[in-house]
Amino acid sequence: MPIKCNTGCQRNAVLKRPKTGDALCKECFFWAFEEEVHHTVIAANLFTPGDYVAIAASGGKDSTVLAYTMKLLNDRYHYGLKLVLLSVDEGITGYRDDSLETVKRNEQQYEIPLKIVSYEELYGWTMDRIVQQIGLKNNCTFCGVFRRQALDRGASLLKVDKIVTGHNADDIAETVLMNILRGDIARLQRCTAIVTGSEGTIPRSKPFKYTYEKEIVMYAYFKKLDYFSTECIYSPNAYRGYARSFLKDLEKIRATSIIDIIHSGECFSVREGVKLPTQATCARCGHISSQPVCKACVLLEGLNKGKPRLGIGKTSKIQEHMDNNAKEKSGSGSAPNCHNSVADAGRLTLHAKSKNLDF
Repeated sequence: MPIKCNTGCQRNAVLKRPKTGDALCKECFFWAFEEEVHHTVIAANLFTPGDYVAIAASGGKDSTVLAYTMKLLNDRYHYGLKLVLLSVDEGITGYRDDSLETVKRNEQQYEIPLKIVSYEELYGWTMDRIVQQIGLKNNCTFCGVFRRQALDRGASLLKVDKIVTGHNADDIAETVLMNILRGDIARLQRCTAIVTGSEGTIPRSKPFKYTYEKEIVMYAYFKKLDYFSTECIYSPNAYRGYARSFLKDLEKIRATSIIDIIHSGECFSVREGVKLPTQATCARCGHISSQPVCKACVLLEGLNKGKPRLGIGKTSKIQEHMDNNAKEKSGSGSAPNCHNSVADAGRLTLHAKSKNLDF
C-alpha cells in the first residue's frame, strides 16, 4: 500500500528525506527544500536589494541547483538581485570542457548571463600541464588555490557585490573533519561561517550550508535539471575523499551526523592568547594572504622555474626560499622578473565567453 505524504496533502509519497526522515510527495519536497534555503538566506541576511551576485557555476549538481533555486527565490520573494553565472575553466580535457557545455546550456535555460575565466588566461598554465609536472599526488593543492583566486578575480572583473557558492552541508562537515585532522585551528574557526571574506574582498556566501547533498541530488533528479555528474579525473587520491568516506559511514549510523558536526564546528572557539595568522595582502599580486607572498604566487613561481614542488611543504621553508630569492634579485641589481606572474595575469583583459554579453 502506497505511503501518503506526511504533510497531509493526501498525495502519495515518493521519497524519504535523509535530513528529517519525513515521507513526502514531490510537490511538498520541492516546497520544503526551497523554503529551507529561503530561510537560510533571510536568517543570515545574505543579500540586500540591488546586489549584483555572481553564482559560482561548474555545471555540477550543486551549482546547477543553486542557480535554479537562486533565480526561483529571487523571483518568488523579490530579493531584487542581479544574477550572473561565473565559471572557471581549469583546463582539464575530457572533464571541464564537457561540464562547461552544461553551464552554457544553463545560461540559456535560466536566462542568466555567463562569464568564464580560465587558468590559462590568468596564470599561463592549465591543470593538464600542471599534472604533467607534479603528478597526481598534490595536484588538488594547485587547483584549489588557483580556483579560489580565479573566482575572486573573475568577480572583480564583473564588479559584483557578492559571490554565492554551492557548498552544501556535507562539504562543510567534511571541511570541519579535515581541519581537525590537520590541526588547522585558523581554518577550523572560520570554515563553518556562512559568509566568508576579509574586509576589502568580495564576500562569499553559502545558501546551501544546511542542505544535505542527497537532497540536492533528489531535487535535481525530480526537477529534471540539466547537470554534469562526472567526477574530476584528477581527484581519485584527494584528501577530502577520505573525510567524505568517513562522513558517509557516520551518516549510516546517525542521520543527523552531518548537521551535528557543523553545529560542533560553529561552537569551536580559540582560547585567549593563542596567536592566529592575520589576513594581509600579497606583496606581489595584492590578493588576500596570511603570508607576505600568497600561496598562488609561490606555486606559480615553482611552476615557472621548473620547481613545481616549491609550494608543497612547510610554510616556514617556503618563506625562507622566497626571502632568499628576493635577496638574490636585489643583490644583482636587476628588477624582479614578473613574467607570467599572477600580478601580470591579473592585468590581462579577459574576454567574455558568452554570447551577447559585454563585460
